[in-house]
Amino acid sequence: MNIDSVDFYYASMPEVTLEADGSQDALLVRVVADGHVGWGECEASPLTSIAAFVTPRSHGVCQPVAASVIGERVDSPDDIHRLAQLVGRNSMDLLQAGHTWSGIEIALWDLLGKVREEPVWRMLGYTENHAKLPYASMLMGDTPQGTLDRARLARQNGFRAVKFGWGSYGTGSAADDADHVAAAREGLGDDAQLLIDAGQIWGDDVDAAIARLEALENAHATWLEEPFVPHAYVAHAALASRARTVGIAGGEGAHTVHMATNLIDYGNVRFIQVDAARIGGIGPSKAVADHAVRHGVTYVNHTFTSHLALSASLQPYAGLAEHRICEYPVEPKQVALAISSNHIRPDENGEVRAPDAPGLGIDVDLVGLVPYLRHVEISIDHERVYTSPDVPLRVSEVV
Repeated sequence: MNIDSVDFYYASMPEVTLEADGSQDALLVRVVADGHVGWGECEASPLTSIAAFVTPRSHGVCQPVAASVIGERVDSPDDIHRLAQLVGRNSMDLLQAGHTWSGIEIALWDLLGKVREEPVWRMLGYTENHAKLPYASMLMGDTPQGTLDRARLARQNGFRAVKFGWGSYGTGSAADDADHVAAAREGLGDDAQLLIDAGQIWGDDVDAAIARLEALENAHATWLEEPFVPHAYVAHAALASRARTVGIAGGEGAHTVHMATNLIDYGNVRFIQVDAARIGGIGPSKAVADHAVRHGVTYVNHTFTSHLALSASLQPYAGLAEHRICEYPVEPKQVALAISSNHIRPDENGEVRAPDAPGLGIDVDLVGLVPYLRHVEISIDHERVYTSPDVPLRVSEVV
């Protein structure tokens, strides 16, 4: 199949706040090849990602992503890998290229799965689709009481694992953070998993993170996520050596396979979290999952946006029975929910699985997304125009 077009749809909430909630906007990718359609999603700045697709070349390894994709053939997973290598080479100096390619790569897997009438996880080589325990991914409350109330609500909604993060955590004293952690444990009860996300707040300050360990261990937290920037491998390893019962988690900020595997090899993380919409797609995520298995590290998805992104993030480890925990976007903004007409819901056991349907198994609903679409028109040197005559935010070359 020849790739005929790659279209982008940028949607956002009417008002975007400063809270650390990536579900406030979305960048969908539609790939069309010989009449077949696949959908993906980029987890990145939408306009910057679109620009990386259409920007004029400035030299041999600073070409637009489009130059490596449009007109190429895709008939097998090997072709998706080949295109990934091509994008990596031709857009080596275009730093946003990896994010842009991530959404395209996911869409190609979706397209190929639909053509073959196979779920993506089966095309990755798995023979079984194992259930995962979803953890409600939530922002920390403004006060410990707010965290307590949110924890209680999550339990009432049936979640047996909950993650709290961002908000004020790490910005004040260790005592303040300890109050939030204790409140979260009180609200969850003793039988639920508690996870804490620091959101890279300490940069590479190991002492600041160590000061929080006692409270986390007293609360029997499963992990401390992203205490540092993702490439601070020495800091991760130093903290891991001081933690007794709390695992160190990280990887959502990894934009390449090596950034993630280095966290395993040199950062000594116990949990590696990968966002397929950032790292280069489903193929690279599967490579990290394979590496995690070999090194006794637990693979976890990172997803805070739509159920299209959730499905993509589940595929790389759907067949790993012992890698059980799954990030689940429990409070996404309406724009994220409007992306698809079907969602991945917990079953009667409170567990979720990757869809057992062709491709990603998610039905994108542009009709529901219309209220959130933002019109984009990009003109380059007044010679080429990327715009849409019919649907807002469809970006395609007008010859």
